[in-house]
Amino acid sequence: MAKILMPLPDRDFDVTEAAVPWKLFTEAGHEVVFATENGDAAAADPRLIDGVIFGQLGAEPEPLAFYREMIEDPAYRAPVKWADLGAGELASFDALWLTGGHASGMTQYLAGASLHAAVARFWESDKPVAAICHGVLVLARAQGPDGRSLLAGRRTTCLPKYMERVAYFSTAWKLGRYYRTYPAYVEEEVRASLGETGHFERGPIHLFTRGSRGDDRAAFVVEDGPLLSGRWPGDAYLLAKKMLARLNDVTS
Repeated sequence: MAKILMPLPDRDFDVTEAAVPWKLFTEAGHEVVFATENGDAAAADPRLIDGVIFGQLGAEPEPLAFYREMIEDPAYRAPVKWADLGAGELASFDALWLTGGHASGMTQYLAGASLHAAVARFWESDKPVAAICHGVLVLARAQGPDGRSLLAGRRTTCLPKYMERVAYFSTAWKLGRYYRTYPAYVEEEVRASLGETGHFERGPIHLFTRGSRGDDRAAFVVEDGPLLSGRWPGDAYLLAKKMLARLNDVTS
């Protein structure tokens, strides 16, 4: 059995990007440990549960069902604190999963100094790290011992600019900056963190077609050594499957 660390903000994380990996990992017999800044149970973005606009654009029914299961998990209800993730504690984990989300509550997670420090310590272990959507920003902002971004010189994907622009411009009339957590687009910040030797991969253009448990044709994941990255909730199943393959290697 492997042990996976899943940090979360207090609120507004993406339903699919957390619940899908949790379900697939726990189904396979692995343990997921949650972590929040102050040890309080987290809450997903409510718009993704009820529908972003006019009841549409929220999470799909299956990930929603997984989320309802996940929030009953005792580990979810009693997360560890980010500040308690020292080197000794981190050594007990076999993998790290960095969930995304775009609503304002994500700023706690994306700018969290104690979380970034823990992620940087875990990164040095060379164990698998999966990041999806805005979660890639945590890696972009966290720094290694050399003072550079953890993503410097890496190959990765993240939320593509075209997706973020379409979501923002199609809903701003009603929701304002709901789809724009920061002034810079996620892709722009991630590209800047890669340095001269890194490489960003946008993947095929998709706006509505998502990967699922049984169909990965619309999904896209980039693998670069221990790093696995996905673009948006439509990649969550494939990214979790790729991580499962790594965990099977660890526990076999």
